[in-house]
Amino acid sequence: MPEADLETLPGVGPATADKLHDAGFESFQSLAVASPSELSNTADVGESTAADIVRAARDAADIGGFETGATVLERRNQIGKLSWHIDEVDDLLGGGIETQSITEVYGEFGSGKSQVTHQMSVNVQLPKEVGGLHGSAIFVDSEDTFRPERIDDMVRGLPDDVIDATLEDREIEGSAGDEEAMDELIEDVLDKIHVAKAFNSNHQMLLAEKAKELASEHEESEYPVRLLAIDSLTAHFRAEYVGRGELADRQQKLNKHLHDLDKVGNLYNAAVLVTNQVASNPDSFFGDPTQPIGGNILGHKSTFRIYLRKSKGDKRIVRLVDAPNLADGEAVMRVQDGGLMAE
Repeated sequence: MPEADLETLPGVGPATADKLHDAGFESFQSLAVASPSELSNTADVGESTAADIVRAARDAADIGGFETGATVLERRNQIGKLSWHIDEVDDLLGGGIETQSITEVYGEFGSGKSQVTHQMSVNVQLPKEVGGLHGSAIFVDSEDTFRPERIDDMVRGLPDDVIDATLEDREIEGSAGDEEAMDELIEDVLDKIHVAKAFNSNHQMLLAEKAKELASEHEESEYPVRLLAIDSLTAHFRAEYVGRGELADRQQKLNKHLHDLDKVGNLYNAAVLVTNQVASNPDSFFGDPTQPIGGNILGHKSTFRIYLRKSKGDKRIVRLVDAPNLADGEAVMRVQDGGLMAE
């Protein structure tokens, strides 16, 4: 969304406008979805003034009222679907990972969660006609999992026709198998993945705000941000808030963090992909005792929940656990040197 003249809002002078811009509020819409207390804390204005600013921004952005189902359908037509390039998984997910939604992928160690975030950081950059979103990616790394070498493997592992279409789209001379063209393509793909390492939960929450600023900066560019990946969402929260006494504080912070991520997805039409750790439920006598951590807050906030389960060798079971408009089900994929592959 283009930068708005915030000084047209009541109670916003040049100094307040500068504070709002510094806090990442670049448009009427970003102000409209903020709370007065959030605005008061970040821009150092009184709560009543902040409430007036939010109210005026909602009027200016024409946001917050009721709309017809037909209007909602029209807006949902703008939603993109990010393909896994595995037909069985794409069918399970109704076409792929949705923009403007939070997709949670959970599973035990080694189940392939980080592989999914790497693969989607590649796939999001592909042309739309071959299942991509022609966008860039933001990768928040909390477990030191990001590996540029893995991106290299995955680009080389794409089908030849997808590579050729991507080379043509980026005006790189050559074709699949042409080493010079492939090196240039890989460098270009890596250049469009913005990586930040989160050192603790507070830093991770700050990076969500920085992601919003980055998405705003790139919105009018050739490759706008279309994927925000967090690997993993819960590692720092789990390590820093130990025991039942700190559970309420942890969940409150996690809730705010999820709302900040959701805001990026909705404001900039980006897919939010988060990985989650699991715990074993000792009370479970029947079925799979593996449970995602994060409790109901994460369960309710995630639009799509995907459970990755190890199988024989490089085989992984992709189970859709929860989705608002899709039936639960399973698909099979393989994690190989060239990335995520069909069985």
